[in-house]
Formats: sequence, structure tokens, C-alpha cells
Amino acid sequence: MAARTLAIGDIHGCARALERLLDAVAPTADDVVVTLGDYVNRGPDTRGVIDRLITLEGQCTLIPLLGNHDQMLLDAKENRAQALAIWIKMGGDATLASYRGDRPASPRDLALVPEAHLAFLERCRPYYETDTHIFVHAKYKPDLPMAKQPDWLLRWETLRDGAPGPHSSGKTVITGHSSQKSGEILDLGHLICIDTYCYGGGWLTALDVDARHVWQANEQGDLRTFTLEPMPTTTGSD
Repeated sequence: MAARTLAIGDIHGCARALERLLDAVAPTADDVVVTLGDYVNRGPDTRGVIDRLITLEGQCTLIPLLGNHDQMLLDAKENRAQALAIWIKMGGDATLASYRGDRPASPRDLALVPEAHLAFLERCRPYYETDTHIFVHAKYKPDLPMAKQPDWLLRWETLRDGAPGPHSSGKTVITGHSSQKSGEILDLGHLICIDTYCYGGGWLTALDVDARHVWQANEQGDLRTFTLEPMPTTTGSD
């Protein structure tokens, strides 16, 4: 099998869906897997998600991007007084429950997050770029090189505020963050959004960015696969 570049959308604590998806995709040592961020919050098993991703690092070339929810966890750890309450309201309570297990809730719960999990989040990247594709968590400025993109845009800005135009590099952008409540991929040609709302009852999506083949799994263990239709080419007329 030829080496593949695979992107996985926002996981948000959905460890069962992630395991089902990886079983179907079966990444090899030759594959590059780009996870688009938001590993934590909202879903039931953040701990299981990060454990599985750390294992995946030993099975393929894993390129993890940092999502806004992941950033909030790191901020809460650094400055609990200012950031913890905000993070809890954004789904951090589910994250803490995954580490707490059956223990009673405590203000000390954040200390239960293992150092190895924090280290994983700290080594996540702001973006990833190949000869043909750009991978981001959220959005980008079309006229800026990726190294000059502002962090707030890469992690926070949603497509619901308007989709950016094609990047000046001409590369296709693969993004997450803006949950597609329909469970369907948003394919604009120059931009493909694969956050398909797994934690809310939708799907977790993996995309082979060159073959445009898609795998989707949900928390119930269902799996579906299909191939995105090629975008129509525009030709001039006489």
C-alpha cells in the first residue's frame, strides 16, 4: 500500500469512535496522520482519546494540531484562577470526569491529568503544510503565509462567520472546529471541513486527502465509508 496522508477531525473525547475509525483506516508506519485538534472536552472519554493518540505516535507519523479546547486546558493548568471556570463551561467537566472516574468531584481534579497527557498537548502544532495541502484547526487568512497566521485565527475563528477564500499558495485547506451538525463533510473545493459533530451524535471523520476517501465512525460503533466526488473543473468558453 502506498503511503497516505490522512486527516482526522475533532475527536472531543469520543474514544470509542476513534478506536473504531482507526481499526477501519489501519494506519501503517508509512502513513502520515494529521489530527486537527480538540481532543478534549464534551465527549465521555478524553483520557482514552489521548492515551490512544500517544499509542498511535508509535504506529505511524502522527502530526497532532492544537485546538482551542486543548489550549484552554493548558491555560487552565497554568492559571487556574482565570481560566478554569471558562474551560469547565466549555465541556471541561466531562474531561475531568474521565480522569476522576468514580471519585467525588474536587477542585483538585485538574491535578489528575497525567503529565504525559499535558506533554502531548504541549507538543501539538499550530498547523501543518505539505506540497499540496494545509491543515489547520479553525481558519486562516488567505493572503498570509502559514508561518505568519495569528494563533487566534488558527484556533478560534469559526466558518460560521464566513469561509475564507482560497489560500494564496493554491493548496487545499483541511480544517475542523466548525462542527457540521448534519454529519456531512463541508467541501468547498479549496477548503474541506471534517468536523462532523461526533460528540453531539454525528460522526468522527478520517479523510485520505489525496484519494479523497472517507471513513466515518460514531460512538455507537457504526462505520460508513465513501469517496468525495471530485470538484468540477472550470473551463473557458468560446
